[in-house]
Amino acid sequence: MKTGLQFRLNQQLTLTPQLQQAIRLLQLSQLELEAELRQIAESNPLLEFSEDSPDGAIGDENNYEAAETAPAPAPASSSDSDGASSDDAEAVDWSDSPGDEPIDFSNGSGGSRSNHGDEDGFEPQNAAPETLQEHLLWQLNLAHMTPRQRTIATVLIDAINADGYLGEGLEAVLTALPSDLKASMEEVESVRGIVQRFDPTGVASLDLRDCLRVQLEQFDPSTPHLELALRIVDAELELLARNDVIKLARRLRVEPEDVAAASVLIRSLDPRPGAAMDPTPVEYVAPDVYARKDGGRWRVSLNPDCQPRLGLNQHYCNLIAQARGEDASWMRGQLQEARWLIKSLESRAETLLKVAEAIVRRQSAFLDYGPEAMHPLVLREVAEEVGMHESTISRVTTRKYIHTPRGTFELKHFFSSGVSTEDGGSASATAIQAMLRKLVDAEDTRKPLSDQAIAEELRRKGIQVARRTVAKYREAMRIPSSSERQRAG
Repeated sequence: MKTGLQFRLNQQLTLTPQLQQAIRLLQLSQLELEAELRQIAESNPLLEFSEDSPDGAIGDENNYEAAETAPAPAPASSSDSDGASSDDAEAVDWSDSPGDEPIDFSNGSGGSRSNHGDEDGFEPQNAAPETLQEHLLWQLNLAHMTPRQRTIATVLIDAINADGYLGEGLEAVLTALPSDLKASMEEVESVRGIVQRFDPTGVASLDLRDCLRVQLEQFDPSTPHLELALRIVDAELELLARNDVIKLARRLRVEPEDVAAASVLIRSLDPRPGAAMDPTPVEYVAPDVYARKDGGRWRVSLNPDCQPRLGLNQHYCNLIAQARGEDASWMRGQLQEARWLIKSLESRAETLLKVAEAIVRRQSAFLDYGPEAMHPLVLREVAEEVGMHESTISRVTTRKYIHTPRGTFELKHFFSSGVSTEDGGSASATAIQAMLRKLVDAEDTRKPLSDQAIAEELRRKGIQVARRTVAKYREAMRIPSSSERQRAG
């Protein structure tokens, strides 16, 4: 066996830890980024957050001016191409070391972060929201019941789910009662009837029909069409859900006008009586960038309140020169990591702004004229324009939001593939859906448009779209079929 030396040449892309960190920061949402940076700052004494806006803010020069463009009539098709996952290096420029001042990505008009305290320096205190169970137990304490009934009612209330229903049925309630109580199913049902009339009316119901009936029973007996509404809820709830007024009238042997009036009464009820007491706080989206029209041109700027102000701790920086041995080596390493992180944040902000500028430039017609003017757009087009990889565009548009005069949208909202038009152009899915919605809103409810009729109407507007595509868009928009949309004349 002969031994020998062989030389082989190959290329391999290796991502440094700093580059991996930059890519990770790029794909984080604003809240995730804030949490990540807080955690990093806790382990690195060279980093600190500054609540005050420094003098050297950057941002005015980053505004983008997009010339006004005529809207494209084109509609669009499905959503963005959430493309490639390959790691890329375009997101970060590692050339210069940042200064020691905290970074502020504001556009020069914003000051410090909003003060959450009041003028007296006290933090606002909000009472904890009342839960459904707490609300029902409060009423139970005021109700005239025997101790035995209170025990059953307490178990019933504890078994009610967030929508207000007894999802596991009465058998589960009977099993959960103390064994020495020896309650019967009839006794539990009797107490349940009392709880059902607590506020909100209809809680502790077993199903939708049960919930709607108990709410109807609270109406004044002289309420017009009340008796017919009870009949529909008892026996024909499925037909009501399909809006089949003609068949309902035929089965109940009444006039269609009476069925329509009774349906209005039923639709005024609450099918989920417990949902109104849901203590889950509403979450609001804070936009990462703003798009404003100024002097006939669209300008894009970063939201200063959504950009972290992270800088170097000058006290610890000054101690590096005095440190010796392992301490000095460790602190210099922490300083280098802090500078890499700050540079990554600067690059993240620049990348986000650059991509938002490109999107606003491509979709200025949407901002001017609405959804029907949305252009087809895919990740590749923006990637080519800004000189980055598609995976970078995918990362920077995920869970990043832009505030516009037409609302706040995720950046991915502006991506969709195209559908061909008669003039050789293309239309976006968003535009097609907007046209579809407009046609449905304007239709005669006695003779609603079928999917085929909608497709033909779109073809008259120059949009070549198949019936099955119309059905797909209609279902995605949660628009019922033509038979379900039918109403009595």
